[in-house]
Amino acid sequence: MDHPRELTVEAPRVWDRPVVSVPVLICLSLVGGQLPSFSTAANLYILTTGGGLIWVGLSNRVPRRPAPRRLHRAALWWLLPATIFVVFEGATFVLSMGDEFPTLSRLADPLLEEHLLRSTAWLAWLAAFWGLVRR
Repeated sequence: MDHPRELTVEAPRVWDRPVVSVPVLICLSLVGGQLPSFSTAANLYILTTGGGLIWVGLSNRVPRRPAPRRLHRAALWWLLPATIFVVFEGATFVLSMGDEFPTLSRLADPLLEEHLLRSTAWLAWLAAFWGLVRR
């Protein structure tokens, strides 16, 4: 008996299920939270995990969720503070202002001195990046 194609659904891969991906993201964030801020090891870890997620996202190894058709007009207002933040952070980094005019990342560093808070920030960053990979 032939089944209609509309009723069939592809089974997700084992590593793509939340029961696997969430613990992996938690482990990665716990490792990243142990690294000292702005160290060479932390920067290499960011590049490695981010590069790995970009590679997974660009390859067709992860099933895609449908992207929203169109952003609401109110959502465009979020681009204004995001753009200001990126320009401000990039300008202070490129111009190497130093301690008299530090980047926002340097200002947030005292808040992230505790390993648990830093691991939580890592988990938020990885979860947001994983959400982007799935789109």
